[in-house]
Amino acid sequence: MPETSAKSFFITTPIYYVTAAPHIGSAYTTTAADVLARWHRHRGERVFFLTGTDEHGQKVLRTAEKNGKSPQEFVDGLVESEWKPAWDLLDIRYDRFIRTTDDDHVRQVQEFWQRVYDNGYVYEGEYSGKYCVDCEEFKSDDDLDAEGNCLIHERPAETITEKNWFFKLSEFADRLLELYESVPDFIAPQASRNEILNYVRSGLHDLSISRSSFDWGIKVPWDNSQVLYVWIDALLNYTSAAKIFDDPEAFAQIWPATHLMSRDILRFHSVIWPAMLMAAGEQPPRRVYVHGYLLVGGKKMAKSNATAIHPREIVDTFGADAYRYYFMKAIPFGSDASFSWEHLHAVYTDELANNLGNLASRVAAMIGKYFDGKLPAPGALTNEDGAIADQLQKAAQKADVAISRLQIHEAITATHDFVTAVNGYVTEQQPWKVAKDDSPLATERLATILYVCAESLRAVSVLHSSVMPTAAARLWESLGAPESLGSLEDQPISSAADWGLLPASSTVTKGAVLFPRIEADVEVGA
Repeated sequence: MPETSAKSFFITTPIYYVTAAPHIGSAYTTTAADVLARWHRHRGERVFFLTGTDEHGQKVLRTAEKNGKSPQEFVDGLVESEWKPAWDLLDIRYDRFIRTTDDDHVRQVQEFWQRVYDNGYVYEGEYSGKYCVDCEEFKSDDDLDAEGNCLIHERPAETITEKNWFFKLSEFADRLLELYESVPDFIAPQASRNEILNYVRSGLHDLSISRSSFDWGIKVPWDNSQVLYVWIDALLNYTSAAKIFDDPEAFAQIWPATHLMSRDILRFHSVIWPAMLMAAGEQPPRRVYVHGYLLVGGKKMAKSNATAIHPREIVDTFGADAYRYYFMKAIPFGSDASFSWEHLHAVYTDELANNLGNLASRVAAMIGKYFDGKLPAPGALTNEDGAIADQLQKAAQKADVAISRLQIHEAITATHDFVTAVNGYVTEQQPWKVAKDDSPLATERLATILYVCAESLRAVSVLHSSVMPTAAARLWESLGAPESLGSLEDQPISSAADWGLLPASSTVTKGAVLFPRIEADVEVGA
């Protein structure tokens, strides 16, 4: 397995517009980041997991006005009533929830852009072009349809002419291409990398970085008549949260970051963002990883086209652990996928209720019935027993390597396949039949079979703890592991592959069913 070290792992989500409640699209990115952060913590690494909200810009201002509130009052209400509760609901354990209205962010953004200005990469000019307020982005003709509508939001782009400040983005094309060449996995997957390579090679244009037609934003430090463009404010949340200017030593310990995002904001993160950092004399991020879109009815999940589904609609029926498992395993990380209630129910039933949940219940029940709830000591392992131990080692290694590649679905699949193998082992060994023979040899064999199953479940608890933290902790507790091995959160991920850690005589209890069956005709999503 990859060597455990005390290295840093800085993982981020985009910061989300607070114009409405979160939906399963934004929750998808956040859940993935949480799984990765938890896994790296189990590796013993210094982890910093950042998420938050993007609260400036014309889109937020207009939405607040429509709701009869000041921008600050509007964003305060949504963050506290919708965004933070949604992440609590999904067991998201971030290290910092940053808001672009936070004082430390505002101060450090101004300091950053003052440095870029002092370095000679900003000039004054006039801009005239098409602007999509929903995207908070100026659009080229290629970004609009024949009627002038934004291809993403399907709404007309506005014509804007303003006297602004500009960032000399065009001067960074060669340096960006050098970055992409020297760090081949800087942008992933490959299709996204190819898109950006072609985009930068076609030539870059300077970027307007300020707005003068409204004042909801961070003031340009050398020109109080204008506010900074929302994107070049928002991107800096990553360095503000890491204390780039407030604590440079702390910043140096965790930077650079790995950024997760959907495809529609790739150019901002892989072109504008590293160029900004270069202009300020700072190191680019470690990696920009693009996951696919969640599709509903063939359309990208979005508030603007009425396809948004709140995570609560799913969690209320299936629970947070099943929610996390489904979205992280059933959708290959990096690819588009369609969400359906029917598929969610099928995965829940087959893989959680019938597979993992049934295995945990059967093993606990048999240890309770045949050994009074005390885990028996195993005898000598047969080839079949040893095969389970070997499969565990391979599954744990495969899962850890997959996480390093950000292939979360492959990591979970490796563990699921191992659970399936253990269920097959139980079916083949038929411990209920072995128990009918009360001879010492048969009793020893029964003890070995049940120990193999319990020890396998111990390992599954560790491997699944990043994906299903509550269910994994319940499984860990049912095996009596806390008394002898300590908290599940303290287990190194490498320990999952070590055979024989669960001590004999551990108290195994059959608690509530991990994944209660849900009827196929249950009304979900209502």
